[in-house]
Amino acid sequence: MTPTDSRRSVVPPYLLHAVAQAAEFPRAASAARTALASLELVQHPKHQRLVAPRGVSVNGSGTVDRSPQRTIADARGTTTLPGTVVRHEGDPDTGDAAVDEAYAGLGATHAFWLDVFGRVSIDGAGLPLDATVHFGQDYDNAYWDGSRMVFGDGDDEVFRRFTIALDVIGHELAHGVTQYTADLTYQGQSGALNESISDVFGSLVAQYAAGQTAEQASWLIGEGLFTDAVRGDALRSMRAPGTAYDDPVLGKDPQPATMADFVVTTDDAGGVHTNSGIPNHAFFLAATAIGGYAWQGAGAVWWDALTSESVTASIDFAGFAAVTIDAARSRFGAGSAEHTAVRDAWRTVGVLD
Repeated sequence: MTPTDSRRSVVPPYLLHAVAQAAEFPRAASAARTALASLELVQHPKHQRLVAPRGVSVNGSGTVDRSPQRTIADARGTTTLPGTVVRHEGDPDTGDAAVDEAYAGLGATHAFWLDVFGRVSIDGAGLPLDATVHFGQDYDNAYWDGSRMVFGDGDDEVFRRFTIALDVIGHELAHGVTQYTADLTYQGQSGALNESISDVFGSLVAQYAAGQTAEQASWLIGEGLFTDAVRGDALRSMRAPGTAYDDPVLGKDPQPATMADFVVTTDDAGGVHTNSGIPNHAFFLAATAIGGYAWQGAGAVWWDALTSESVTASIDFAGFAAVTIDAARSRFGAGSAEHTAVRDAWRTVGVLD
């Protein structure tokens, strides 16, 4: 499997298509067409377990090193990976914003998984965290390729550089976590769950770093990526799917919030970036109903579900909902506020009766 075949990107194809047709943004349109071309090989990916090529980091005592092992490379405007290494673990800031934001974002994501769930890196065994910045010319995306993070600089007409949003970094690395746990098939409802889980934990990484409660969080994914020329706040909203942007040129956010508006399509591997709005909204409803820090309530339930043997690679929304309800019961008790909140959330979005 090549890196392109396993690419999981944060900007959905439907938004890139809209940008590619925007005569008002000629530079962005050209950049979006390039980004779309790079995704053509993964429109209908087949399920295959991804395996990162690098081993774990072991210290002198023979145990797994729990500290982050980050390496940032610079593609210098090319599409050749990995690029030239410009910052190793422990090195000081370079003064290059993209390099230093990527380094900090990888560190914040590593800290979240270690502190909250005791997971050492995304594979649970100390996998080194590698990233490449300044990928391509005006590249309008960030993606996880099965072994590393890759960041474009954006086009400066529609998108800013992709290292500025911590939740995007958390989102992409969560694809790696899913790769090593449930390994959800990237197609249809299981693919939408794959995308949703990345939004869930990407948002939690940002909330944890900021010390925000569920009530304080914005629940926006990719906030700040749009330039001021775009009428929109973010790529997606977990609080209110379908409201993240509404622009006269790019159109309106198409994500549904409930099963009543589920989108049936063959595009984007069966609408994985579109229908993820439904489980995203369920998580938001559960998290805010429980209150407090979301990683301690709904986040813990979703983690238990993701690592449960009951979650198969091809599980659908209803199947995953049932596992989360069981997980909430097991962790917090039958009839607990958490158990009730999770059950009611899935009912509210129409996944369960």
